[in-house]
Amino acid sequence: MPFRPSHLRQDFAASLVVFLVALPLCIGVALASGVPAELGLITGIVGGLVTGVMRGSSLQVSGPAAGLTVLVLETVRVFGLPVLGVIVLLAGLLQVVMGALGWGRWFRAISLSVVEGMLAGIGLVIIAGQLYAATGASVPDSGFAKLTGLPGALAEGIGSGAALVSLAVAAGTVLLIVAWRRLPRRARAVPGALVAVLLAALVTALCDLPVETVRVSGVLEAVRLPGADAVASLADPVLLGTILAFALIPSAESLFSAAAVDRLHSGPRTDYDKELVAQGTGNALCGLLGALPLTAVIVRSSANVEAGARTKASRVLHGVWLLLFAALLPGVLAYVPLAALAGVLVHAGWKLIPFRGVVTLWRAHRGEALILVVTAVAIVGVGMLEGVVIGLVLSVAKAAWEASHLRVERSDDGRGAVRVRLLGTVTFLRLPQILDSLEVLPRDRRVVLDLSGVHHLDHACRAALEAWADRHSAAGSPAVRFDSGPDRTAGRTPPAR
Repeated sequence: MPFRPSHLRQDFAASLVVFLVALPLCIGVALASGVPAELGLITGIVGGLVTGVMRGSSLQVSGPAAGLTVLVLETVRVFGLPVLGVIVLLAGLLQVVMGALGWGRWFRAISLSVVEGMLAGIGLVIIAGQLYAATGASVPDSGFAKLTGLPGALAEGIGSGAALVSLAVAAGTVLLIVAWRRLPRRARAVPGALVAVLLAALVTALCDLPVETVRVSGVLEAVRLPGADAVASLADPVLLGTILAFALIPSAESLFSAAAVDRLHSGPRTDYDKELVAQGTGNALCGLLGALPLTAVIVRSSANVEAGARTKASRVLHGVWLLLFAALLPGVLAYVPLAALAGVLVHAGWKLIPFRGVVTLWRAHRGEALILVVTAVAIVGVGMLEGVVIGLVLSVAKAAWEASHLRVERSDDGRGAVRVRLLGTVTFLRLPQILDSLEVLPRDRRVVLDLSGVHHLDHACRAALEAWADRHSAAGSPAVRFDSGPDRTAGRTPPAR
């Protein structure tokens, strides 16, 4: 929607709401990713001022996302923070290339069950990790260890006075965020997460609570341009898979978010290729600055739409407010308890898990529900990239199985022959079913194999049918007659015999 002066008031008000939603999330996501809080703010600023001005989606807001914390945390742990910038830079350039080649629309072909399973698995890992952070305990490396060790960590935390206070701050933050959504609409104009964090900071300062707070420095000091050592690390072939993950996962999340945001408003629809270029440009700049990767965030985007935004000016202005805050008020962050940010992320992680969606999906499409659950479990137990690959392989296998749907009908044609009719797609996946049906046919009767209802016949099945017909006739049975079927690219229909 083109900018009009009459939209300025609505966009200005919406930008403030998005800024208040984004501020605690930028900080919390950065800390959960194992990097300084300032890097989250830098990514939020780039998402507003750079990605926000580019074409693609008019109302979608980009920034650091909770859905990428697991991937970033593992990357920083294995390769180090300096290498993160190089990875994000190259991933962003790859996104730009994919968008320029027109690949953006193809991301819509990714199974929704895989994406939801990915988010559910990330949500579980975030919740477990932030509960450790709330108790002050050390966080295990793997997602599975986080889940199995959580009961012991919580029990140990309850026995410690300082850890118990920290847990209480985190729990109070979650309860306030949940309760805030039940207030009247006018009160909810101020985001509950921001209110909870401010209240936690106030109580911590007034009561001198023994909880850790955010450690901050200047935003400019946090900028880390890629060094020679970081660039030299690209010689490691292991990094190639990580770069692909940083390009593909945020791309899929951003474009699925764009589709969801388009359903929330009646303005211009998203141009997926241009949106992918915008996301890639933002990520390339974030990588150059050594910051976190960015992606479109449905929480901020929906808040932008609900606040009445009309044009992209709202998301650009939210980046301006983040920049002004980072430049003028960075010291305020030192009063924010880490436990409160942990509570914000526990709530965000919980919202990533589609509890009702799994139940609904199980009732209607059990195969899709199974893919969702397996993807989530694999991400928790094995890893982010491996879990997504497992989910994609399962979805492709399911699609291949369903595409080879076949029905075998047997009847008498009234002239002493047995007619076997194949209906559907005949591929090698259904060969056992076809051959089992043919092998039990009587040897003393003529067989008519009707292929007129076949949509596709692959080479393997064509060869198998011809071989079976030869064996059947060689045993002294009447010759098999093939009724005409379609001429497909996998091979012509077997000739009449």
